[in-house]
Amino acid sequence: MFVDERIVTLFKRNAHHTLTYWSVFFSFGLCIAFLGPTILDLQCQTNSTLSQITWVFFSQQFCLLIGSSIGGIFKRTLLSALAALFVSALVISIIFAIIPVCNNVLVLAIAMAVSGLAMGVIDTIANIQLVTIYQKDSAVFLQALHFFIGFGALVSPLIADPFLSETGCGNHTENGTEIMHHFRNMLRHSQIATHNITQSHLPHEAGEESNVHYAFWIMALINLPVPIAVLFLMYREQLIPCCHGSTPRLLDKDELAMENQQGTDGPDLEQKEHESGGHGNIFSCCQNDNLRGLPVSFFMIHILGGMVLFMTDGIVGAYAGFVYTYAVAPPMSLPHKTAGYLASIFWAAITAGRLLSIPLSYRFQPVRLLMFNMAGAIVTVLMLLIFYTSNTFLFVGTCLCGLFLSSIFPCMLAYTEDILDYQGCATSVLVTSAGMGEMVMQVLVGSIIQSQGSYSFLLCGMIIACIGFVVFIGLLLFHRMHRNYLTGTSKRSTMVEEPVAEPNGSAQTEAREDKGSS
Repeated sequence: MFVDERIVTLFKRNAHHTLTYWSVFFSFGLCIAFLGPTILDLQCQTNSTLSQITWVFFSQQFCLLIGSSIGGIFKRTLLSALAALFVSALVISIIFAIIPVCNNVLVLAIAMAVSGLAMGVIDTIANIQLVTIYQKDSAVFLQALHFFIGFGALVSPLIADPFLSETGCGNHTENGTEIMHHFRNMLRHSQIATHNITQSHLPHEAGEESNVHYAFWIMALINLPVPIAVLFLMYREQLIPCCHGSTPRLLDKDELAMENQQGTDGPDLEQKEHESGGHGNIFSCCQNDNLRGLPVSFFMIHILGGMVLFMTDGIVGAYAGFVYTYAVAPPMSLPHKTAGYLASIFWAAITAGRLLSIPLSYRFQPVRLLMFNMAGAIVTVLMLLIFYTSNTFLFVGTCLCGLFLSSIFPCMLAYTEDILDYQGCATSVLVTSAGMGEMVMQVLVGSIIQSQGSYSFLLCGMIIACIGFVVFIGLLLFHRMHRNYLTGTSKRSTMVEEPVAEPNGSAQTEAREDKGSS
């Protein structure tokens, strides 16, 4: 059997919880990928300029970062964790339903900010809960968890595609040169480019009517079973006050034993959890009591692991956001409909990569998968730079890039948590760093493309990937330092215990010598 019985038994024991956490990550994926293909239709809907509508991306990513930072607050009890997941998944369905009536870009940005908060809470809590359940066996289940992000991100563009308008709309800006370079390339061959300079400053009134609101309503309905599934899990766990059943839960005896044990040594356990930090929110990780007496390697593992994901998740966000812009610009100059498939191929490759990583994470250590994936991403971007005029290799490279980047986050999460023996705040730090990377890199790469041209898109990817790999090598060095620290600590504790037995042993030896002399 490819997966051993122990892993299967663990999954069966926690199947309901695991499937529920996987489903909320499907909501996360739905919400993260729909903006790219619908951005021009939303621009028409809000009667805004392209430079104004880009703030919708920023508002979602910024609030996703905030949600990831505060999400650990809700992990203290199962009730608070599941309640937060229920509210977050329900909010995503509500946001999908109200997007078609957001006729102002500020209102749309606020709606995206709320969805970003919900996504951040989902991101942190689902990761923390799975790591808490499976501990050292969490790598396989984290790979599956992040597969559902890719699946949701693949589904949402496919739902939106039939309802997108073919022409977009015009912009009424004060200065046409202020429009970002990559959006000019997107519109280069559209009907707008045939307008004269006066018409390009007026709202487009005669264009094709957009039906994209149907796509959002469909996504709202598709996502609705997710909060229902979370609510059902709360009901099964008897966490809904008005719905207590008469049948006792299977784990009641175990929980009673744990409560009795906590009654005897509860203060010590709470103190230990407080000192080690646990899987709390990122702010609790910065409390002075949690930092006292820990080695430098402990902090550097958090920092360097977060920096690696800052770079790699930044590449994911930037590639998904700007590969279409790169493809329609010279020297590629692909037709717009052909270039539109690139984002779907990228997310499909991420989905397939995360599915493939589920058995691989069982067979190989996370550090080996990380090394292979990061090296593969660098080689792929390098080949894209070399064959920058090849349309065929752009599609092949996009697929390979998605495959290599797909499992870096869950592998890094499993790797750092294993290094720290699940005593640090790695989950909250890594989730926050990944969200920050997506937000910053999208803005940074977009600005560079605007000023330096589309070819700088691949150069940015190459530089970011190389920096991430160098930081990863530093993480491996600090892992060795931390392992040596733990080994030295265990040896010192052993040496402290040995002198306790020495006096008794010497006394017994002297007594035997006295008897022999007498």
